Amino acid sequence: MMAEISETENRLFGLIRSWLGMTAPIPHAAKAPMDRNTRLSFERTFLAHERTLMAWIRTSSSLITFGFSIYKFFELEQSAGKGFMTVQTVGPRDFSMMLIIIGVVALVVATLQHRRQLRILKMEYENAPASTAGLLAGLISAMGLLAVVAVFFRL
Repeated sequence: MMAEISETENRLFGLIRSWLGMTAPIPHAAKAPMDRNTRLSFERTFLAHERTLMAWIRTSSSLITFGFSIYKFFELEQSAGKGFMTVQTVGPRDFSMMLIIIGVVALVVATLQHRRQLRILKMEYENAPASTAGLLAGLISAMGLLAVVAVFFRL
């Protein structure tokens, strides 16, 4: 009975790994210790994933802050009595809302892709470190959601 469960697990892992595009052996199989070059290549790959997410964080936070800045600038202009065109297809509030939402969505999609890539990496290399860029992406996403709420409710 135990051999059947093990065989079923092996088939399930094989299906998952083929769906993810991986051709390495199943994780339960005994692995030879990695040599120095292989270990360093895994570390370089991990750091490349971190740099990519950090670039997405930089781009997304720029979109979020730029959108919020546009909203606040026009809000201050309006409160100072300086009017602007009232007949517009997309006003400053709508435009700033779009920028903030695009920034948040881009960051969420990049974070999901990053997590997927790290899961694949951890299937091959059990000692992969935790992602600090993922934590930062979560914090920036929360900041972006707060900006959306502030613009939506005109805070």
